[in-house]
Amino acid sequence: MSVEQSGRGRRRETVVRIGVLAWLTMVWLALWGDLSAANLLGGLVVAALIMLALPLPRVPVSGRLNPLPLVALIVASAYYALESSLQVAWFAIRPAPMPVSGVLRVYARTRSDLVLVLWTDVLNLIPGTMVLEIDRRRWVVYVHVLDVGSDAAVDKFYRITRRLERLMIDAFERPTGWPRSRTAALPEVPS
Repeated sequence: MSVEQSGRGRRRETVVRIGVLAWLTMVWLALWGDLSAANLLGGLVVAALIMLALPLPRVPVSGRLNPLPLVALIVASAYYALESSLQVAWFAIRPAPMPVSGVLRVYARTRSDLVLVLWTDVLNLIPGTMVLEIDRRRWVVYVHVLDVGSDAAVDKFYRITRRLERLMIDAFERPTGWPRSRTAALPEVPS
């Protein structure tokens, strides 16, 4: 590893630590519900103690943050969450039986643990879906879906998951991505 890469790695680690410290401090302030100098200082002290006493394991991050796809990801995630919330509400009040639910298998195209976890977290935030299992060895995610009663509903689910995954990859992985041969060898989405 060159000195430049080592310096960049240390800077990235410092930025991550500062981000975690800030996040824990914001959680502390939210729990207290009062923004004061004492609460801010107390939050910083508690956050530092947590970081020292309970250090998180290092997550290898080889990509970089790409702002435009990140904005598109946030907008798409919010849209799908709102759309799905309205759909779940409609299923609850409509004068018809509940829709057929089931478990669908999605083959992940990413090979980044970070992107896989973030992608499944976003899927869990969408009402009507819940990730049940992640098979990391085969890169398969099993998702319980509220409505699989029609081919159109299943196709829509696969389109949404593919779009969110593509936005995740664009936002968080290296610009060059993974070698084409690895991605091309993955099974296609069932139709």
